[in-house]
Amino acid sequence: MAKATAWRRRALGVLAAVGLVGGQGLPVQACTSFVLKGSDGGRVYGRTMEFGQPLNSQAVLIQRGTPLRGNGPDGKIGNGLAWTSRYAVVGLNALGLKDIVPDGMNEKGLAGGLLYFAGYAKFQAVPAGQTQRSINSAQLLTYVLTNFATVDEVKRGLPKILVNGASVPAFSGPLPIHMTLHDRSGKSLAVEYINGDLTMMDNPTGVFTNDPPFPYHLAAAGNYANLSAMPPAEMSVNGLKLPPASTGAGLHGLPGDFLSTSRFIRALTLSRFAPTNLTTQQQVGTAFRLLGQFDLPPGGVMLPPGGAFGGAGSSTTYEITEWSVAADQKNLVYYIQTYDNPGLRSLNFDQLPLDGGAIKVMPLNQLTQITVLQP
Repeated sequence: MAKATAWRRRALGVLAAVGLVGGQGLPVQACTSFVLKGSDGGRVYGRTMEFGQPLNSQAVLIQRGTPLRGNGPDGKIGNGLAWTSRYAVVGLNALGLKDIVPDGMNEKGLAGGLLYFAGYAKFQAVPAGQTQRSINSAQLLTYVLTNFATVDEVKRGLPKILVNGASVPAFSGPLPIHMTLHDRSGKSLAVEYINGDLTMMDNPTGVFTNDPPFPYHLAAAGNYANLSAMPPAEMSVNGLKLPPASTGAGLHGLPGDFLSTSRFIRALTLSRFAPTNLTTQQQVGTAFRLLGQFDLPPGGVMLPPGGAFGGAGSSTTYEITEWSVAADQKNLVYYIQTYDNPGLRSLNFDQLPLDGGAIKVMPLNQLTQITVLQP
């Protein structure tokens, strides 16, 4: 009881700090992530990537021994923290920046992603003379995956550097993100920079979406404790039997819209009731079926002209699910599915050149394979 009370005090403290107690968050980009457990003890991390402008993502391999350099608070490329990749990393890049990995997994099975955190992300101030301790927010996951093998290592190591909110030229402004991480032991971590402070919270749910801050999602989740994959009991009114009219009645009230708060509840519920008798490799299939529940149909989320995500000039555009991924943390395989091609592509650590000190880029322009059936 004392532990639960302490957690609640901490959560309410964070919410009060960002003005969220009794309030509402802002509209966000619609990324969703979760973790599934396999019957053989492994785990699969899955996430979608939604954005209002083309990310032009490519598959990447950052080899062991690759020299990397952070960007300082002035936004200049390569004048921040210098480091060398300790671990090989696979994932997807964005906006033509081959060393910016918004999602990926390293050779030790640590996996995770950057998710949009508009309106709340405020990164650390970099004191004079400490530029070379800092990286840009867009480089956060790249730094973590190339340096750490476990969530516990992240907790110890991340406070030693500074993460600045300098503008990313390819993005035309700062990149407001927060980060979800999952290691092979089953530990998950939520990382947020709010009011210039680093906040790290254990995440037993394994679920992560966008803003508002993570404690808000947890505080609201208890309102949906009634949801169940099992059918409700038959109702009886004065002897009249009123059974459920359809299967699925146990999930009546499950939010179906695309708000990040609704997607959090949907991902939490579906991942909780996912099968548990499947191997980790089999759970990859489960992960993609669940990820499909969060696909944005073209035209479902419109974006007005202007801003970082709006259409050019007077044009209105819409947000889509650009890609979805599933990381098999036990067998070390990273699977990719794109908007233009629903077929799976994979990055297998046991088939890649992990040494070499370079970044290898692989296109995702493969054609969809269609099998013509004939009698």
